[in-house]
Amino acid sequence: MRVGVSGASGKLGGSVLDHLAGQAGLEVVGISRTPDPAAAYNARFGDYDQPETLDAAYAGLDRLLIIPTVALAPGQRARQNLAAIDAANRAGVRHVVFMSSAGTRSRAEPDVWASYFAAEQHLMRTAAQWSILRMNYYAESFADEAKGALAQGALVGLGENRVAFVSRADLAAAAAGLLAGKGHEGAIYTGTGPRTWSGTERAELVARLSGTPLSHVVMTTDDLRARFLQAGLPPHIVEVVLSIRQGFVAGGFDIVTGDIERLSGRTPRSLEDVLAEAAFGEG
Repeated sequence: MRVGVSGASGKLGGSVLDHLAGQAGLEVVGISRTPDPAAAYNARFGDYDQPETLDAAYAGLDRLLIIPTVALAPGQRARQNLAAIDAANRAGVRHVVFMSSAGTRSRAEPDVWASYFAAEQHLMRTAAQWSILRMNYYAESFADEAKGALAQGALVGLGENRVAFVSRADLAAAAAGLLAGKGHEGAIYTGTGPRTWSGTERAELVARLSGTPLSHVVMTTDDLRARFLQAGLPPHIVEVVLSIRQGFVAGGFDIVTGDIERLSGRTPRSLEDVLAEAAFGEG
């Protein structure tokens, strides 16, 4: 079976490829804008912004994982996702897997859920066989946020909320298990950590691990927008980040499932372990 990962040069894509490597009966193909000719897998060029390149990149694949990019302009990621799905269909890929987001629902751009919802709906309507793996918020991304919060003296949010942070490595292992496994046609999975954490609990955890007092501070949307803009984030990215924070408050990431273990055979890592290693350890 020939399995492809589109978005191979990213951290998640690279980790999925590592998990697939060496599995018996699999020929692994990695597709990206910067293919590595020295890679252990079959590296192909494919650019979401050049849909004509994706037909050849996806040719001959039995299964394909499409990992969205970080869009730099409004609507770009939706166009990329739809183009990738259409190319997979033209190439005759039998089973397309899409990496989506927890909480996905109908939203207008630039809400982060807008592109995921459009892609999920298009995939379900057009692909011969499909699966969706929705991811909770990266524990590693929160580790970066925690470092910044300590420097600024507060962990900020738009309201109290609960999030089941998932590690990138666990999500990659689950995606690899889905691609290599059987019986996943038409399934929607959600990859989460083992528990949810409120804003206050997250601040307390960071304070305990770092040895530095930290509080969770609720801000208005306008104030948080101004804070991000002052930090130098592009306006479009600011709106996407704000939509994620609004998704936190709406409960879109307040979900715990057993899907990581179901797909990968391993227990998901805790937020505490990821923080200790990524933010406050030596790793």
